[in-house]
Amino acid sequence: MDKPSAPAAYAALTTSALVWGGSIVGQKLALGAFSAVETSLLRGLGALVILIPLWWWTEGGRTTLTARDLKWLFLLGLGVLGNHLLTLFGLRYVGAATAGVIIGASPAITALLSSLLVRDVPFTTVAGGCAVSFAGVALVSGVGGDAPTGDNPWLGGSLVLLGLVSWALYSIGGRQVMERLSPLTVNWTTLSLSLMLQIPLLWTDRKLLVTGISVVPLSGWLALGYLIIFATALGQQAWLYGVQGVGPSRAGVFVNLIPVSALLLSALVLGESIGGREVAGIALILAGVWLVGRQSARLKSAG
Repeated sequence: MDKPSAPAAYAALTTSALVWGGSIVGQKLALGAFSAVETSLLRGLGALVILIPLWWWTEGGRTTLTARDLKWLFLLGLGVLGNHLLTLFGLRYVGAATAGVIIGASPAITALLSSLLVRDVPFTTVAGGCAVSFAGVALVSGVGGDAPTGDNPWLGGSLVLLGLVSWALYSIGGRQVMERLSPLTVNWTTLSLSLMLQIPLLWTDRKLLVTGISVVPLSGWLALGYLIIFATALGQQAWLYGVQGVGPSRAGVFVNLIPVSALLLSALVLGESIGGREVAGIALILAGVWLVGRQSARLKSAG
């Protein structure tokens, strides 16, 4: 399958990073009206209403899947499930601004797991930068100091971090699958699989089913609409398109835009404060990402 050009891939990655910064705020708002599982399910179902007709229109509604494809798609579906639910559950306990900063560590996590699983670069090349990024994550999660915004920032930050691990695995595995399948096919099939796995969880985490639709405020519906249209349908599709073009390691760098937009929107929309802890955390996380990129570039030029 033909790969997107580098400029097109970079434009898609920039778009996904910016809308995902807003999705942190959207998820926080949605959790005021829906449970974490309800938010994830409604978000996914709404996105499928957009993605499946688009796939049918652009690709004729026909895709041949091998047994190996189905295995990979199932594993990627677990990655989507983990990313969506772990992030939502994490946002119950930590502020959107803090979560946005933590998400900035995604490139380092992707590089670390890629070095261990794909072995595209030696582990020692990325270990130092990852350690610096994780120090930034620990700082904004409330380790060793006054707690940042949230009821339990350490628990919330840990859940968001595990959500990043799920997304890193999804990005690494998605590159392999998109050697044969289109990003659109991968997007809607993995999203569908993740939704099927979430349905049994609905009975353990309910809010809308208990209180009813009538009590959901307009802000809750608007937040859910943003998550469906921009964060899931547009953002995830743009991300897969970009990863197909330039690979998960280079794509991961664009995640650096997420904490900046998340911090600004958290302050503007949610009224969350931005203090020295958040600024220092971003500095450490981005420094770690820079070290990972620098060491990887040195290795490539030496080879």
